[in-house]
Amino acid sequence: MVCHLEAAINPPKTSDGEALFTRLRNPSTGEATLYLFNSGAQQLFEVKCFQEEYHSWFIGQTVEQDGRLLFVTPMDPLFLILYYLIKAYKENGKFQPLDQVVLDSEYPYCSWLLKCADVEKYIHHVTEEKEIGSQKFHRYSQEKTLKWLKKKVNQTVKALKSNNITVGQRVQSAAFISGNPNTDSEEDYVRYAHGLISEYIPEDLSKELSKYLELPELTSPTLEPQLKKRKLSDVPVEAEEDYTKFNSSNLKNKKANSKMSAAQKALAKVDKTGMKSISAFFSSKTKASK
Repeated sequence: MVCHLEAAINPPKTSDGEALFTRLRNPSTGEATLYLFNSGAQQLFEVKCFQEEYHSWFIGQTVEQDGRLLFVTPMDPLFLILYYLIKAYKENGKFQPLDQVVLDSEYPYCSWLLKCADVEKYIHHVTEEKEIGSQKFHRYSQEKTLKWLKKKVNQTVKALKSNNITVGQRVQSAAFISGNPNTDSEEDYVRYAHGLISEYIPEDLSKELSKYLELPELTSPTLEPQLKKRKLSDVPVEAEEDYTKFNSSNLKNKKANSKMSAAQKALAKVDKTGMKSISAFFSSKTKASK
């Protein structure tokens, strides 16, 4: 799909029966992200922007200078609703009507998420429900959400395999793991699918999902030699022999002795007891006492 990015980011006011580009909270980060509701708000689409420099497009009889492309793909609105369910659960933990949970003064079009097809039908996958009279009340359930997310991971793994997409090399590259890049184990597929799903859920929920999937923690073998080297360097070195015997004076004497002639060595062995040193003959005489 090609369209003018500015018009997509700042769309004119529209009725419920028209397609709408609008900003909503990213379910992973909570930051503003561009989405698209189709006509009647029955389907939510994720919008991605592709941009390269110095590109333009011929559209009809005009040249569009903005060469950016917007790619739209269908998205499950439950991911965005989940953000508000978790937030409400942390705030009060009460059962509430969905229209009182999915509210946001900064992003008023978030209420359109509840208009999407099958939301009411599938909301029980992530919430506990109570019905009083004709009204339903909901509260976030982490247990049910993890089961739902596991199904999403399994569906993603199935899609990857059916389309012959290799993931082993990508998983190993992301985790800096050495190994055979042409081997795709079941764990590689599950780990890669977990990474894709994690782009649409908060980080703490992603960690809980990893535990729920029983994925072992990754360790990077490439870092182990460095850590081992650092650990060894921190250990104090114990001397195996007394190196103090090789002090400077001993080394000096050893060096001097190596340069002595045979006559000097013989003289050095003579008993010098009672003999004056040669410097004594040149010292000043002491004055006789009066």
